[in-house]
Amino acid sequence: MGYYPNSVRMWYSRTMMATEYKYITVDEAGVARIGKTRYKVKHLAADVRYHGWSPYELLWQHPDLTLGQIYSALAYYADHQAEMDAAMDEEAEMVRQARKSQPSDVREQLVARLKKA
Repeated sequence: MGYYPNSVRMWYSRTMMATEYKYITVDEAGVARIGKTRYKVKHLAADVRYHGWSPYELLWQHPDLTLGQIYSALAYYADHQAEMDAAMDEEAEMVRQARKSQPSDVREQLVARLKKA
């Protein structure tokens, strides 16, 4: 890892670890986040992976981020792509399994309940 002067290290909370990526922090659970925003790096990585969005499309879709934050997140994703893609695949499989366990006529059941009420 690169060298960070004490003044930069003090800016991060004790539960956050500074990274080599200017706008990226990794929390105590090991989740890469974009600074103190609500975004996880995997959110932008998923937008790129599943929608093919460019950095400028990401900026348009997430106007509360800066282009620098977006590029920093994409750099982190590029350097950790194999592990992040594997985690996204695992989450997608969990969603598929959860959908399989749900009855296929859930919408009809809800409409029928509303008509009874």
